[in-house]
Amino acid sequence: MNITARAWVVADHDTGKVLAEHNPHLRLAPASTLKMLFADTLLGKFARTERHTVTARELASVPEGSSVVGIRAGVTYSVEDLWHGVFLRSGNDAVRVLAAMNGGIERSVAEMRAKAADLQALDTYVVSPDGYDHPRQYSSAYDLTLMARSGLRNADFRAYCGTRTARIGSTGIENTNRLLCGSHGVKPYAGMIGVKNGYTSNAGNTFTGAATRDGRTLIVTVLHPRSGLNAVYEETRTLLDWGFTQGSSVKPVGTLAEPLSEGGARVSRDSPHGAAGSAGAAVDDASLGWTLPVGGVVAGTLLGGVYALRNRRTKKAPGEES
Repeated sequence: MNITARAWVVADHDTGKVLAEHNPHLRLAPASTLKMLFADTLLGKFARTERHTVTARELASVPEGSSVVGIRAGVTYSVEDLWHGVFLRSGNDAVRVLAAMNGGIERSVAEMRAKAADLQALDTYVVSPDGYDHPRQYSSAYDLTLMARSGLRNADFRAYCGTRTARIGSTGIENTNRLLCGSHGVKPYAGMIGVKNGYTSNAGNTFTGAATRDGRTLIVTVLHPRSGLNAVYEETRTLLDWGFTQGSSVKPVGTLAEPLSEGGARVSRDSPHGAAGSAGAAVDDASLGWTLPVGGVVAGTLLGGVYALRNRRTKKAPGEES
């Protein structure tokens, strides 16, 4: 298989078993995939039917060049409208309004950091709630998979990320997840249920996708493929196909950590999926665009179509916006 991504993970949603991985703890700029953590943190705070009138001040902090859904000051929106803007169009304007409703950017970022700690997403550091490029903001394929798994356990999260089209006022919008809707030359993936895509010129393409077949749900995260355009989707498709056809017959290479608040065992630095700073928690300085301390590096070698991944032990695996 031709997988060019700098990091990727294939995991079983229900069991938490990691079926295959490459550089799972390599810290990379996440772009809008970080919005999954934003949703994990804030989704339960407001009723879907609650309405909010947007102010100009709430939109003033939207970074220049952001993807937006077209939220306007002086207009009243339902919380459901705002979440549709987040999930379907990756609207940073919708994120900023929800963050303001939650007490502001600083508070929302602090809560996202606390949520990441609870999920044991130890490779993640949040600076911006929408995933927009920012110095020292990073995540990993492993952590984004944790965020997706947590979100998919929430009925509202699952419904939003699987929504193909919606209306916000008089404007119709379509989900930018190309494997869900099929667009820009990408065919929809059978059984796709979400989750979130991302892109910035600095981060490149990032994507976490989940699909269900024959009662089995797999989550795949693909970060920073070497080529642009649709590579992040096609490499996700390849890994999902492998997971559904062969993943059940391979020995898992690890297990996703459970949230501490749900009784999950605390991850230690000595575990295969250890804390930041342990082996496998390297930082890709070039991708992030700034200098960060570098820990150990996970090596991946292609051997006859099969990756031999070394992260304390040998493991076998298959060879738009912010």
